[in-house]
This record gives sequence, C-alpha cells and structure tokens, in this order.
Amino acid sequence: MLTWENIISFSVNGNPKPDRRVEKAEDEWRELLTPEQFRITRKKGTEMAHSGALCSVHEAGKYNCVCCDMPLFDSTIKFESGTGWPSFTQPIKENAIKYEKDSSFGMIRVEVMCNTCDAHLGHVFPDGPEPSGLRYCINSESMQLETVKEEN
Repeated sequence: MLTWENIISFSVNGNPKPDRRVEKAEDEWRELLTPEQFRITRKKGTEMAHSGALCSVHEAGKYNCVCCDMPLFDSTIKFESGTGWPSFTQPIKENAIKYEKDSSFGMIRVEVMCNTCDAHLGHVFPDGPEPSGLRYCINSESMQLETVKEEN
C-alpha cells in the first residue's frame, strides 16, 4: 500500500517504471480526444467541481486513462470525498501513476499523471481515509469507466 511518504519520494527521486509507454504528437492527441479531454489531460486543466460525469458513479469496474486506456484505479477503492471530483485511496498498481511536484497557483501540491502516456489526471493529497490516508482527486474527463460484466 502506498503512503504519503512514498508519494513524496516518487515526486522527488523519480517514478516507478511503467509497464509500457504511449507517446503521440499533440495533433494526434487532439484528434483522439474531445476538446475538454484534451484541455485537461494534455494541457493540465481542471474540470469544475461537481461537474464530472464520474463523480457519482459507483458501478463496479476499472477507471482507465482516457488517452491510452491503461487501468488507473479500481472501483473498490473509490470513495465520496465531498470535494466534487472522483476520489480514490490507491492506484490499481504502484507503477500506474506518475507523481510530480506542482507549485502552480501559489501552493505546493503533488500532480498525478498516467505513467504510461503522461496524461494529467489531477492531484493527490494526504487527507484521505485510513489505512493509506491518501486522496487521489481525479478529473472525470481524464478517465473512462470499464464496467464489470455480470455473469448469469
């Protein structure tokens, strides 16, 4: 289980190696994504609080990167943070997420990105529920939910 100390270490000393890399030119990303997805994932934008389609979704499944389809989070670790963005306590795998220090807007935060394609996802904070104490605050537009099919 990742802790805040692990997150800070990754942001300072380097991130875990991803399973694979996906790299595209800006024009290729622009063709694949909606304008809002492009603004958020490729230009480090943020959607308005409580506006994202995945905020109130609680179906079983995996939340994948909208750019490269890499699994990022599992529905079992999603929780209601009251912040207005989908929130998770852990990534699906330690190397799914990339961490960078973000000192924009006059504050210091830790930005989270897809470790496969560098898509901006949101930020992680040390104010989540136990046992990890982490809150990954993620833009809905940066993910797509792959629901689990029920067997008969």
